[in-house]
Amino acid sequence: MARTVYSSGRGRICPTCSAPVDLCRCKQVRSRAPQGDGIVRIRRETRGRKGKTVTTISGLPLPEDGLRDLAKQLKQRCGTGGALKDGVIEIQGDHRDTLRAELDGRGFRVKLAGG
Repeated sequence: MARTVYSSGRGRICPTCSAPVDLCRCKQVRSRAPQGDGIVRIRRETRGRKGKTVTTISGLPLPEDGLRDLAKQLKQRCGTGGALKDGVIEIQGDHRDTLRAELDGRGFRVKLAGG
C-alpha cells in the first residue's frame, strides 16, 4: 500500500490523517509529551562519533517544540553546538556538570547515567 508523504502542491503530508502538516487534524496527538519515568538522564558518549565527545540528555517530559527551545538554551549556556535527534538533546563536548546544575535549577529530576 503506497501512501503520499510529500506533494509538490501541498508540501509534507501527515502519515496519520493524510492532510498537509500545517493543517493536520491529529497534530494535538503528536505534540503530547512522551511518557517516561520522570528522570532526565545525562550521559557522555563517544561511540560512533569518531572519538568526539557528546553529552546526551534523554527522558525530558516535553513536547517537540519545548525540546527544541530547551536545546537552544542549553547550547547557549554551554557555549557550544548541538542537535535534537529523536527526542534526545545532544550537546558537543563534556558538559555533564553544567547541564545537571541547569536542569536541576529548572526543576527536573536528573541522573548522571553511565557512559
